[in-house]
Amino acid sequence: MGLPNELRAWALHCLLTCDPQAKVAAVAAMAAAHADGACTLDVDAVLDAPDGIPGRPDRPELVLPRLVGRRSMVTVEGRAMLVHALAHIEFNAVNLALDALWRFPGLPQQYYTDWLRVAREEAIHYALLAEHLRTLGHAYGDFSAHGSLWEMVEKTCGDPLARMALVPRTLEARGLDAIPPLRAKLAQAGDDAAAGILDIILRDEIGHVEIGNRWYFYLCSQRGVDPVTTYDALLVRYKAPPVRGPFNVAARRQAGFTDGELEAWS
Repeated sequence: MGLPNELRAWALHCLLTCDPQAKVAAVAAMAAAHADGACTLDVDAVLDAPDGIPGRPDRPELVLPRLVGRRSMVTVEGRAMLVHALAHIEFNAVNLALDALWRFPGLPQQYYTDWLRVAREEAIHYALLAEHLRTLGHAYGDFSAHGSLWEMVEKTCGDPLARMALVPRTLEARGLDAIPPLRAKLAQAGDDAAAGILDIILRDEIGHVEIGNRWYFYLCSQRGVDPVTTYDALLVRYKAPPVRGPFNVAARRQAGFTDGELEAWS
């Protein structure tokens, strides 16, 4: 059975792929085909959600966040646990970008090409972390992980405005604040390779959060709703974690957050 030649259907195919390496390769092929003009885009098609979303391997075992093992920088094992946790975040980020790409019809073409870019870059991030994990004597799936990021993706399947507000604008934006101290810990432990990967991830994640912010404000404008009060209401409705500092102010500004928002949350 051949691959779809329509972008959103292809994204769904990638999302259903369980093997991480195969998923990364499928995303790369989709991005290349789009760049070459070899796939179409039907923004109005209503695609049915099949079983098996998201496609993921049998391992890692998913547990509650409080049950994920502690990560110490003192040992190689501890650094491997941290790199594994980061790889799991990026693998989930590939899936959430693919879901944003295929699931919501009727949006401008740029929305879909934006989320294609995010899927491609998240796949690169996962591949970099998975390869580095191998140099530490482990593979993705060796440690337990949690699925809280994907849980919010599932909650917001019925509304692209809620998805943009609560996944990239809320949960992924937390990474902008968390990456610099993690990078410092890895560099202090002598893992310059991992620190360099985090530099790449932070650079790209600023753009990903900016995409979420931009489309959130676009959808608020289209619906004639106030973005500030709507955001506060969505946090409550979907039981999202509160937005709290300390913030990476420079990165958040680049990603489209206003000083007023950052002051209100501080």
